[in-house]
Amino acid sequence: MTEREKIHSGDIYYPSDEDIMAEQLSLLDLMDEYNATPRRLQKERGEMLKKLFAEVGENCYIESPYFANWGGHHVHLGSNVYANAGLKLVDDTHIYIGDCTMLGPNVVLATAGHPIDPELRSRGLQYNMPVRIGRNCWLGAGVIVMPGVTIGDNTVIGAGSIVTKDIPANVVAVGNPCRVLRPIGEHDREYYWRDKKIDPKLFEQK
Repeated sequence: MTEREKIHSGDIYYPSDEDIMAEQLSLLDLMDEYNATPRRLQKERGEMLKKLFAEVGENCYIESPYFANWGGHHVHLGSNVYANAGLKLVDDTHIYIGDCTMLGPNVVLATAGHPIDPELRSRGLQYNMPVRIGRNCWLGAGVIVMPGVTIGDNTVIGAGSIVTKDIPANVVAVGNPCRVLRPIGEHDREYYWRDKKIDPKLFEQK
């Protein structure tokens, strides 16, 4: 198995391999071009995203600047995904983001890790584990998601949380390390923030 083939296998490999670096750097050039393209050129930016990312659904928008180790080459976006400025994607292997998910400013989704053993780490070795974010999730500002983590549908991750383990669907989770705070329920259909009530007519709108 070549070093390039190992990046999606979970095996330890050398990310500085010549073939890997050549492919990676060409993608980073296109990412830089996207970040430098004015926001008013929406059509052009949308076409660039489709070239950069593995999959891009309808109505996706990534604010500039964003950074991805592979430019987004291993990132799979559903439809209606929104990411605020400062998104960092350590996309050395696959990242999956479901429909209607929102990512706050400065969110980090990391797939890459390094051996704890100091001898191996000093040689620049790496391994990658995929990240999966469900549909209709909201990750607040500064959330960090670590390699191998899955977050279930509809879940909200509080700002500044560091997610080191899987989080189930339909919950609010916060903290470092991130833990489930409570399920999403009837209270959330009545109040949107503290004592601020939701207008019931909003549920009737489509």
